Amino acid sequence: MKRSPGSAWLTATVLAHLVVSIVHGVAHTQAHVPLSVAANLFVYIVILAAPLIGLAVTWRSPRLGSWMIALAMAGSLVFGVVNHFLLASPDHVTHVDPQWRPLFTVTAVLLAVTEALGAGLAAKFLASERLSTNSTR
Repeated sequence: MKRSPGSAWLTATVLAHLVVSIVHGVAHTQAHVPLSVAANLFVYIVILAAPLIGLAVTWRSPRLGSWMIALAMAGSLVFGVVNHFLLASPDHVTHVDPQWRPLFTVTAVLLAVTEALGAGLAAKFLASERLSTNSTR
């Protein structure tokens, strides 16, 4: 299978998201921002593991892998925006320890950016694949 330039961007976005997620996790820990068991499971399964698994799957099945990345990144985006910017909770950017607030806020914004970009790139691949499949019929 020939890799497209778009796949390089998607790979870079997923890996950038992983790095930002790790740094954001450090800010969470240092600022003593607790997460529930359910939220921790979501973070580890959907936010961290699913995009990486989707990326690995794209090597064998670009369509399935792209679906996995698109859904994981979209779910992560909703989770992050709601918890970091909408709900009044210890996870809201304005409620974090002032010493850690700048790093926490910057990484929360970068998470939203990489998640939106990852979901968009994966969806763009799926749409272009659908168009090329329909044009060959």
